[in-house]
Amino acid sequence: MVDYSVWDHIEVSDDEDETHPNIDTASLFRWRHQARVERMEQFQKEKEELDKGCRECKRKLAECQKKMKELEVGDPESGKGELEKLQAEAQQLRNEEKSWENKLEELKKKEKNMPWNVDTLSKDGFSKSVFNVKPEEKEETEEQKEKKHKTFVERYEKQIKHFGMLRRWDDSQKYLSDNPHLVCEETANYLVIWCIDLEVEEKHALMEQVAHQTIVMQFILELAKSLKVDPRACFRQFFTKIKTADQQYMEGFNDELEAFKERVRGRAKVRIEKAMKEYEEEERQKRLGPGGLDPVEVYESLPPELQKCFDVKDVQMLQDTISKMDPTEAKYHMQRCIDSGLWVPNAKAGEAAEKGGGGGSEALYEEIKKENGDEEKGTA
Repeated sequence: MVDYSVWDHIEVSDDEDETHPNIDTASLFRWRHQARVERMEQFQKEKEELDKGCRECKRKLAECQKKMKELEVGDPESGKGELEKLQAEAQQLRNEEKSWENKLEELKKKEKNMPWNVDTLSKDGFSKSVFNVKPEEKEETEEQKEKKHKTFVERYEKQIKHFGMLRRWDDSQKYLSDNPHLVCEETANYLVIWCIDLEVEEKHALMEQVAHQTIVMQFILELAKSLKVDPRACFRQFFTKIKTADQQYMEGFNDELEAFKERVRGRAKVRIEKAMKEYEEEERQKRLGPGGLDPVEVYESLPPELQKCFDVKDVQMLQDTISKMDPTEAKYHMQRCIDSGLWVPNAKAGEAAEKGGGGGSEALYEEIKKENGDEEKGTA
């Protein structure tokens, strides 16, 4: 059975209403039509503003998620604070996105309940757009993502590197047409890591070249997200748009490229500093003496006169210097020298150290004092 209830909400046409003889019918119809058109324009303007706000929120969220992904791929530990900040920002943007979508949904309901009129009854009968909509996928775990990335790189690393070295738009488009499987997140992630590796190796020009191709891939992936299609189905649209030299689009591309290169330099600097600290600590551990002290640190803490003895490697000078020092201070410094391996006591001192625990330095000090005493007697 046909449902005719839809016809209950039709606004009466301007030329069907009966008017009083004293009223200018043409003017009345014109005013009614003008008022209705203004209401429709206001409604359309409100709809466009909401739609624009929703798109802008989605863009900011995508950009935030991209930065988070770069941090996670690069060095999560050193950028932990920035990552937490981005996660909080992403959560706030998701809430805003939900709010925008709710407002749009309410406006659509309002539009659906609005009465039809002569301006809205007629529509194109044969105009349509068909999109190859990508079905929503379940979010993968970190372990699954890592395994997928490793498998993909092992299989296509050579092809990814070839794409990273291309310079011309046409060459990039043709290569992706021949190898559409490269249009994916795994390729973008590999290129990001490669850029950081090149910057660490101080191959700056090559890093900038690969960074360009990284942003190309990221722009294609962002376009696919906005259209909700598979990236392989829309990469040609990106190249068509970028090759038309649309100024605003090119400015956005170049701005993102420069920002990405700065982020790469920052990540490379952090990685180098971390590697240097690890190397220094490793060297320090190798230098540690039998007592667990660093000979370099111990040497730097010695009085200048003791440092000079170790510089010239003169045992007699060391004995003379210690004999002139305060016994407690001399014992303290010599024990530190033994614990760091800067001074290796003789067999007699070593035996004393084994028997008396920490008596190595005391035995050494006593021996030096005794030798000095014998010399004084001989002189007398």
